[in-house]
Order: sequence, then structure tokens, then C-alpha cells
Amino acid sequence: MKHHIEKEFTFKELLEFAFPTMIMMIFMSLYTIVDGFFVSRFVGAEALSAVNIVYPLISINIAVGVMFATGGSAVVAWTMGQGKEHQAKRYFTGLVIVAFVLSVIIAVLVLCNMDRLIEWLGAEGELKQYCKDYLWIMMLYSPVSTLQLMFQDFLVVASRPHLGLGLSIGSGIFNMVFDYLLIAVFHMGVQGAAYATVGGYFVSAIGGILFFLFHKKGLKFTKPAFPIKMILKSCANGSSEMVTNLSTSITTALFNFYMLQFAGANGVASITTVLYCQFLMTSIFIGFSIGVAPVISYHYGAQNQTFLRKVLKWCVQFILVCSVAMWLLSLLGADFVAKVFFTSGTEAYSLAAHGLRLFGVSFLFAGINIFGSAMFTALGNGLISAGISFSRTLGFTVIGIVGMSYIWGMDGLWFAVPFAELVTIFVVIICARKLKTQYHIF
Repeated sequence: MKHHIEKEFTFKELLEFAFPTMIMMIFMSLYTIVDGFFVSRFVGAEALSAVNIVYPLISINIAVGVMFATGGSAVVAWTMGQGKEHQAKRYFTGLVIVAFVLSVIIAVLVLCNMDRLIEWLGAEGELKQYCKDYLWIMMLYSPVSTLQLMFQDFLVVASRPHLGLGLSIGSGIFNMVFDYLLIAVFHMGVQGAAYATVGGYFVSAIGGILFFLFHKKGLKFTKPAFPIKMILKSCANGSSEMVTNLSTSITTALFNFYMLQFAGANGVASITTVLYCQFLMTSIFIGFSIGVAPVISYHYGAQNQTFLRKVLKWCVQFILVCSVAMWLLSLLGADFVAKVFFTSGTEAYSLAAHGLRLFGVSFLFAGINIFGSAMFTALGNGLISAGISFSRTLGFTVIGIVGMSYIWGMDGLWFAVPFAELVTIFVVIICARKLKTQYHIF
């Protein structure tokens, strides 16, 4: 059934509307996970470590794409909610162009300084070569990834989440098939993993371009508009999501640094698999939040507070149920996850299984924090949204990594993220209470 963002949904209809975006985000997370599986199984733990070591550089462009996608989609949805559809189309077209150009600039800067950046991240010898082989391909085609991220959010605003889902599934299938062919059959190593991933990017990017070029009604490409105020508003409003991605880059680099000290390449490989699980689990929360955000933005623009109060209640209840389920899955399935990537009995296997059981506590709290940040983005409060994201992905996580590893060693590293998510819950609650009279929906 096709739903539009202006509709007053029932809970079931809201889930139906958000579900394609949730599945889409799961497939997005599977890109990296599938790469990791084939690299680990057919190249080795050191190659898997290299993929994780260069992730902070790759995620810079992802952060730009996510910032413009989430912040810009909210601005476009508000504009549509105010009845200014033609202006919304011009804003959308301008934002896509600006995001693409910025991603090209970032890619050029990283490629021109690749050797120094990889060394700064701690890679040496054969590990450094693995990093270079993977990074140059990922950065060369990273602007295509930016387009994919933009279209992912704007297809929801265009009331076509199912098309976004279809493109993501197509991208995911392409990635999986070519991971197998390029790594397992043609033995292209980490370069094969990179080519398979960027090939998946092209599937979604080309599909999105064709839709927005030839779509006759609703959101589509038109003559672009570049008002500075709108662009800055989109950046500010999407800053929380950008903070999340950049913060993840920093904390990933920190995790890698400490794991290299504690357990070498096996330690980095083990935390890579646990972070893969985090990507997969939290992608459900992120997908749900992205899916419902345009609904919140539209009805906030239309000043429909009564309906928004019901939506927020449903969202919190759904997230709490999912949070408990994810924690139980991480607890009971830790050995299975470790076995997927590593041979039973190896050091990397033992580290990953043990680490996931401790790290999985974070899933009890992450969902509320992710939704809280997305909700404030949808309401146009990018500052509060960024503060929540900063708290959970950087501020408290860095404190946890440095402080808890000092006290409990490697076990402290595994508890760093649960600590950060738990403390951030209180930040979300305080912000909601402080702003209760401003929004009249809490």
C-alpha cells in the first residue's frame, strides 16, 4: 500500500512506511559486512584489519552525504508541508549538486595525501599496502556513494520508500555476488572488495538519477536553487548525522590504536567484526528513524501536534522492544558471529565472541539515542541533535575508551560504547524535558 507523508498514519501504517527504509539501511550496512566476510575468509585477518584502519578516511565523504541527505530532506519536507512544492524541487536539486561537488573535493584531498594519512592511522609494512589497495578505489568513487546516500533519504520524501528499498536490494545483491567473484574466484584481494562495493553504489545512484529526472509528479530534478541560507540550514540541521559519522571515524581510529597495543592485528580484526554487528543492529534504528523523520517534519511544518504526540509514543515503544531483542541476539549469538568471520579456536575468534557479549549491552540504549537525535533533526533543531550525536559517538565514547581501558584493560574497551550510550540516554531525556513547552509534543 502506498502512503504519503501528509497522511495521518496508524501505527501499522507508520511501520509499513518506515519498513522499506529499515531494510534499505540493513542492506547498506551489509556492504561493509560482506566485504569483511570475504576479506577475512579469503585474504586474512591482517587484510580485514586494513579495511577497518582506513574506514575513518572513507567515512569523511559518507559524513558529508549523510549531512546533506538528512538535513536537506528535512528542509525540503518542511517546504512541501508549507505548500511550496516548486521551491522544494529547486532546493532538492541544488543540494544534490552541492553535496556531489564537496565529495569530489574531499576525495581529491585524501588521494593526494594517501600515504601520509595511512601512516598516521598506524599502518606499516604489508598492512599499509593492504590499506592503500582498498582506500584509493573507495575514495575515487566516493562521490557516487554520496549520491546514493542523498537519494536514499529523498526517495522517502518523494513518498517512494519502496523504490529506495528496491535499489538498495539491487546494490546489495551486486555487492555480494561480485565480492564472491572478485575475491574468491579471481583472487583480487581487498581491491576486489572495493570494486564490488563501489559497483553497488552505482546501482543505487543511477537508479536515483533516472527516477528524479523522469518522475512527472512530486519531487524531481529541476532548475537548481542555491540560497546560502537554505544550504547552511540544511548543513546545520544535518550536522548531528555528520557528527555521528565523523565521530565514528575518530573512535574507530582510537579502538584500532588500543587494540593494536593489546592484541595486534587479531585485536583489530576482532573489534572490526563487533563493529560490523553494531552497524547491522543500529541500521535498524537508523532506518526506522530516517523512515519516520519526513512524517515528523511534514506534520511539524503543518502544526499538527496532536498527531505528532501519537507518533512519538509509538516510535519509543517500538524502539524499546527492538532494543531488548537486539541485546538478547548479541548475547546468544556471539559465538555464531565470531565463527562467520574466523576459524573456531583462533585468537581472533575468541576475542570477537567475548567482546560481542560485553559490547552488546549498548544495544539496550542505542535505539532511543539514535531516534532522539533524528527526531530533533526532523523538528529543525540541529544543535540539540548534534549534541546528542556528539555525546554518544564521540564525547562519552572517547572517555570510555581511554578511562575504562586504563582501569580494566581490553574488557574496558568493549564496555566503552555501552557506557557512552547509557550516559547519552540522560542527555536525551533532559533535552526533551527542557524543550517540552517549545514543541508541545513530548
